[in-house]
Amino acid sequence: QVQLVESGGGLVQAGGSLRLSCSASGHGFRINAMAWYRQAPGKQREMVATISTGGSTNYADSVKGRFTISRDNAKNTVYLQMNSLKPEDTAVYYCNARNVITGFDYWGQGTQVTVSS
Repeated sequence: QVQLVESGGGLVQAGGSLRLSCSASGHGFRINAMAWYRQAPGKQREMVATISTGGSTNYADSVKGRFTISRDNAKNTVYLQMNSLKPEDTAVYYCNARNVITGFDYWGQGTQVTVSS
């Protein structure tokens, strides 16, 4: 069982930056692939960035070159550095952990990111 708690969301002007953190508690952080998803009002939840247990990363085209996902296994934490934010990045951002052995998915409660124009 993994519990995820996101932090770092807030209100920022277009062009600004935010860093989201996702702290994991429970068993086996190292065997979880981690990801950030987001959901804007009226839209489906979409993948933003993923990072494997070995550190390989993948990004949605809309955030490539602006967002960076990273993980610190010693701190059981995954980060999302968001630069050059745009109003269309406004959404609730969710942290996801997928146990690579069992396939179980875990989700955080979400953190609101609002980018004003």
